[in-house]
Amino acid sequence: MVADLLLIGLGIALEPFPITAFILILGSAKGTRKGLAFILGWLACLVAVIAAVLLATGGKPPAAHTTPSTAVLAVKLTLGLVLILLAVRQWRRIGRRRKPPAWMERLDGVSLWAAAGLAAFLQPWALVAAGAATVTQARLSTAGDYLTLVGFSLLATSSFLYLELYATFTPAAAAARLRALRAWLDTHEDQVIVVVFLLLGFWLAGKSIYLLT
Repeated sequence: MVADLLLIGLGIALEPFPITAFILILGSAKGTRKGLAFILGWLACLVAVIAAVLLATGGKPPAAHTTPSTAVLAVKLTLGLVLILLAVRQWRRIGRRRKPPAWMERLDGVSLWAAAGLAAFLQPWALVAAGAATVTQARLSTAGDYLTLVGFSLLATSSFLYLELYATFTPAAAAARLRALRAWLDTHEDQVIVVVFLLLGFWLAGKSIYLLT
């Protein structure tokens, strides 16, 4: 479970589209306050998903080689295949010029509540679903289990936390660096998605097939 959550959390943190939106929010009026609202909304979504899974399982993972455990592996296998297909589709789009969504141009006037809601909207739900399927294995019998779930949530939010702290404590330097990061993401977004989705897709699919057989 730990390795799966580590990789999934890292994949969520590296998802380029939410990072681009977060950079635009930081660059708006009262950007750091809006950025904090975004982070809280992002964390709230992850915590809500984890809590829902733990309520469903009661903190007791399904026994191996039973119908529930097989269903969980089937879900993770399906999600792995979906990520691979998404990576292939994104690879075919490399080099095509695309216009940014119109709502991105209106982020300067977004409210704190809207920033928090945007975080929920921008969650990479395929990766979050993979994380939720993995959380079904949590026993919650030791402090290590709780720390693993907390670590997953923080890792999945780490890119925003870093940018928020950077913009808060070194605003002058951060402005130029954030513009450079956004420019890099604009030209490398497809490549990042392909690499992240392929690695996670093959990991989830391969491990699930191994455990199923």
